[in-house]
Amino acid sequence: MPAAAAPLRVAILAESYLPYLSGVTVSTNALARGLGAAGHHVLVVAPRPAGGAAPASAGSAGPEPAYAWLPSYQPPAPAPAGYRIPWPMPSAALRAAAEFAPDVVHAQSPFVSGLMARRLARRAGAPLVFTHHTRFGDYRHYFGPLARPGSAAVDAYLRAFWAGCAAIVAPGPELADEIRARLGVRHRPLVRTIPTGVDLHEIRALPRPDVRTAAGWPAEAVVVASLGRLAPEKSVDLLVDAFALAAGVDPEMRLLLVGGGPSEAALRDRGTRADMAGRLHLSGQLPRREAISLIRGADLFAFASRTETQGLVLAEALAAGLPVVALDGPGVRDSVRDGVDGVIVPAEPAADRTVRLAAAIGALAADHPRREALAAAAGSGADRFDAKRRVEEVLALYRELLARPG
Repeated sequence: MPAAAAPLRVAILAESYLPYLSGVTVSTNALARGLGAAGHHVLVVAPRPAGGAAPASAGSAGPEPAYAWLPSYQPPAPAPAGYRIPWPMPSAALRAAAEFAPDVVHAQSPFVSGLMARRLARRAGAPLVFTHHTRFGDYRHYFGPLARPGSAAVDAYLRAFWAGCAAIVAPGPELADEIRARLGVRHRPLVRTIPTGVDLHEIRALPRPDVRTAAGWPAEAVVVASLGRLAPEKSVDLLVDAFALAAGVDPEMRLLLVGGGPSEAALRDRGTRADMAGRLHLSGQLPRREAISLIRGADLFAFASRTETQGLVLAEALAAGLPVVALDGPGVRDSVRDGVDGVIVPAEPAADRTVRLAAAIGALAADHPRREALAAAAGSGADRFDAKRRVEEVLALYRELLARPG
């Protein structure tokens, strides 16, 4: 067993990875680079990018880790373009991972790469840690008539996978409580809440572009921004409908949607309707630095997703100095301090959810002094999201597991 202060050898196995951008790939890259910056040896075992492209960086601080590339393929729709997953087969990458002789194996998915991680951990005699990034049940709408039986099967599989881990990392406390409850009393791996951190120095150093000129909007426009995957599970349609209601009262408001996804075409069509014409600008998919820089040019950030484990984009928006209006849901209260750096809108009753969100967006857009006060609190309070702190918490968990007998 390594000495208490000795550098650790950590193998991180991922189901998807850069250059494909998502909350999971950003989190995985942040962990790998953060561990490297702390002096530890890191091997990322991940699907090979299409065409042998370099993974590049998601903007996280720290050295580039070593890689072992798994044979991979592009899954069919609804998987987005550029999303690669590994083939479940022996490979040179898995042999390299075994030769790496990790002290800790950290899985980022419970599926193909998670099973690989479990085998590697057993072979190396190392604890298996798993970060549960995704609320898989919230994606059942992609599976049509198979949604209900498929959801039940995934739920049973997850409980079995969790039970075989030494520890489970949940990015938010609500998810951690759900995992403990679903595991029951018979299986008790450690379950810890450790959110993904953000590189505060980099975000604060990003420029603030003139989004009004770029979008062809007037200088007096109040810009509401949102960042993330444009997909049904992110409730972007609800956000746009709420904005349209608010803009009906305040015609100076404009909406900037940063990101791409399966709903992008429908949202562009939505922007041609009378209540949104000239008020909606979609950036399309952008590199992460450009995306965060773009929202820095807005006046406030709006968020309606209810399928988050943490809501990483909320931390990024607050670190960028934007006040937030967010519909209450998983992960929201982990980031937003209601009345301090943002406004949390009750999600129930669902029947008038859109109206309540519209009222909150409109009220903050119209109140410049309050926006400035919330923005100042967002920037000054963002140290709680610091990536170094989060990596230290992960390392403390690793040490705790390694100190256990056997």
